[in-house]
Amino acid sequence: MDIRQIDFARMEELSREWEVDLPIEQTQAWARYQTTIEDRTPWRCLELVRDGRAVAVLSLTDFETHGYHYLRSWHGPVWGSEPGEELERTALEALRDYVRGEDGRVAFVRLAVAHELDVTRPVLSTRPYNQTVVIDTTGTPEEILQRFKKRGRRDVRKSLRECKVAFADETALARSSFAEHYDVMVETGARDGFTPAPLEDYENFIRILGEDHCRVFAGRLDGQVVTWTIATIQGTHAVRYYGASRTGLARTLATDGLIYFECCELARRGCTRYDQMGIGNDFSPTLKGLNTFKTKFAEGVTDVAPARDLPVRPVLYGSLVAAKKLLRRG
Repeated sequence: MDIRQIDFARMEELSREWEVDLPIEQTQAWARYQTTIEDRTPWRCLELVRDGRAVAVLSLTDFETHGYHYLRSWHGPVWGSEPGEELERTALEALRDYVRGEDGRVAFVRLAVAHELDVTRPVLSTRPYNQTVVIDTTGTPEEILQRFKKRGRRDVRKSLRECKVAFADETALARSSFAEHYDVMVETGARDGFTPAPLEDYENFIRILGEDHCRVFAGRLDGQVVTWTIATIQGTHAVRYYGASRTGLARTLATDGLIYFECCELARRGCTRYDQMGIGNDFSPTLKGLNTFKTKFAEGVTDVAPARDLPVRPVLYGSLVAAKKLLRRG
C-alpha cells in the first residue's frame, strides 16, 4: 500500500470517479472552517494506492491538546468501495508508518474504521457511534412522511395539527446574526448537561461552509425561536449537524414538525438522504437516550464505520490511556 499526498481537487476527482459523495468533513470548506478553531490546523490530504490504483482518500486535521498532537479525519478514509478486513488493516498500517515518518509530534490518528482491528484502540475522548438513522427524502412530502415509522407519522401529524410553531429556512437571518439561535443552544446545554461551543464557532461554521452546504432551519412561537437545526449538505447527502430547543411541554412536538419541514426543504434542494447523526447501542451506550426520538423517522438504522484511534507512538499513547484511567479514579 502506497500513501501519496494530494490536494482537495484530486479528492473530488476520485469521488466523482467512484460515484461517492465526500462527507462535508472531507472538503476544503471544512478545512477552512477548522483553521478558525484554536489549536487546529489542516495537515494533509492523502491518497491510498494499491497496485497502482487509488482505493481511498482522506483529509487530516492536526489537533494540539494537553501538550501533544493527534490527527483527525472525520468519516475518513473515504473508500471507492467497501474494504474487507485485511485491506483496511493494510491501509491503516501503511498510514501509521507514513505519519510516523512524516511528523514525529503525532501520538495517534483518529479516523473511521469499520472493523475491530488490533492495530486500533477505542477513542480516548468524544462519543463515537457505529449506527445512525438516515431518512429517505426522495419523492413528495407525503411519500417522505409515509416512510416514517407509525409513531413518527403520528407525532408529525400531531405537530402539524396542534403545534402553533411556524417553521422556516432562516439561513440568511442566521448568517447576519446567530445570537438569538445561540441563546436556545445555551438553554439546551444547561438542560442536557453540556457546554456549547462559543457563538463564533457556529457563526464561522455557517459562514465558511456557505449557503449551498449549510442551511439553518427554525421554528418560532409568537416570533421567538423555540427550536432550530443546522444541516449540512454535500452532494445528495444532508446531515442534521446541530440542533437546539427551548424547554417546555411542546418542545418535542415542535421539533418533530421541524424535522419533517427540513426533510421536505432538503428534498427540494436535491437531497435524497438526511442523516440524523448517531444513535446508541452496546457500542455507544451513552447515546441510547437519543434512540426513541430519532428512530421514529425511518424504519431501520444504518451501520457506519465508527471513530477509532490508530496509535502512531505506542509508548506515548499508552501514557495517555494511563493518565485517563487515573483521572477517572480521581
